[in-house]
Amino acid sequence: MISEALRPFLDDLENRLIPKQEEAIRAAWEDFACGRSVSAPFIPPKRRPVPAGIPWPKVKINEALANREKMVLRQLSNCSRNLEHPTDFVLWMRPDYGVGTLPSVVGAEKFIMPEEMETLPNVRPLAGGQEAIRALAEAPLPDLNSGFGADVFAIGELFREIRSEYPKIGRYVFWEHPDCQGPMDICELLWGSDLFLAFYDEPELIHALLRKTVELYKAFLDRWFSILPEQSGFHAYFGRLHRGAITIRNDSAMNLSPALYREFIFPYDQELLRHFHGGAIHFCGRGDHFLPHMQQTEELYAIDMSQPHLNKMDIILASTIDRGINLFCPGGELLNMAESHCWNRLYDEKRV
Repeated sequence: MISEALRPFLDDLENRLIPKQEEAIRAAWEDFACGRSVSAPFIPPKRRPVPAGIPWPKVKINEALANREKMVLRQLSNCSRNLEHPTDFVLWMRPDYGVGTLPSVVGAEKFIMPEEMETLPNVRPLAGGQEAIRALAEAPLPDLNSGFGADVFAIGELFREIRSEYPKIGRYVFWEHPDCQGPMDICELLWGSDLFLAFYDEPELIHALLRKTVELYKAFLDRWFSILPEQSGFHAYFGRLHRGAITIRNDSAMNLSPALYREFIFPYDQELLRHFHGGAIHFCGRGDHFLPHMQQTEELYAIDMSQPHLNKMDIILASTIDRGINLFCPGGELLNMAESHCWNRLYDEKRV
């Protein structure tokens, strides 16, 4: 049930949403996601700033982690701030419990950061090392309400109520799925740095753990989408619109060779993208060495990367925008490259 404490903020947000400009921003992003952008690079229209009608509180991360209502208020506040500035991405909200969301469901100990750091939580690797990993791989799926699971699904139920009672918020805010990372990232969080030795010492166990993480990922997000289905064929990732339902995080991939990527990451990501009818893949750090494999993933519609200075961008561009895969990149200088590329599939966050 929506509390009376939240209603003033929901009312304020609902009243400030301007359908005409939200429709224009959304239509532009959908065109871009489908390869129909007429600008190169893609430049969506900007909002006319609409100031808040009431004072909005600043909700700290640790407050939100401890109180579901404050988690929702923190997410609403993000939307409010974006309306106050000439932003050009879609509005979005999610249950924001950090990278350890799925590992917490299978028993990884939560690690809440000191309040002054204002940083999302993480988890500690499973106690017991390799034997704990083996036991997890052989065990049935846990209760999905374990760890942060109950919080995530309760937030989903509240989001659904908001969507039904506030039509403009329901129409113009994307209800992003929780941060489930990707199969390999989950394995690293559960196993710790010893995982990288196990590629050579225990490859069968890594595959068994990856199989378990994929089963967990499917079950968890299937339940999320049963609560809050997204039927538009698109989803938001930090306000950037992608085709498909999910964004897989692959930050651990930067540490692996192309051969290890092909064996241990590619097939499991492919399975998830097929199951959820497509999506995007994110990675931080260097990724040009595995992009020639990643680009072969079916129903991969976008690559969302960071730190272009760590990459050979000619390889990145040839493996993404030139192959019909959208690229989201905070480069700011990519258009200075001499070669001709399909720039209409690029969204450069730091463009001038």
